[in-house]
Amino acid sequence: MQEENAAMAAMQAHLVENQEIQARLIKQLQTKREPQPMQKDRGEILRALLVANGGKMLEKEARQKMHLSKSQFSQLLAAMQDHIEVNPYHMDKRKKIIMLK
Repeated sequence: MQEENAAMAAMQAHLVENQEIQARLIKQLQTKREPQPMQKDRGEILRALLVANGGKMLEKEARQKMHLSKSQFSQLLAAMQDHIEVNPYHMDKRKKIIMLK
């Protein structure tokens, strides 16, 4: 009987510990993350690049000048959506133009 009680107590302690871990992980996922320092630097570089080109330029040209992969550049644009807008290029809808807001 005492062995069963000890086993139940150990199981209950383990479940409580798991619930605490889950609660901590959920809280981490719910908090809004700040951009990483590298993203901030790249954002400033992109903004300076756009200013130097009159406030707008083709997405592909900006990506190539910054030497970023397509996925990295897409993540950068998503992080900067408050400052930069992306529209289709009027002469070729397949291309995109990025502009300062």
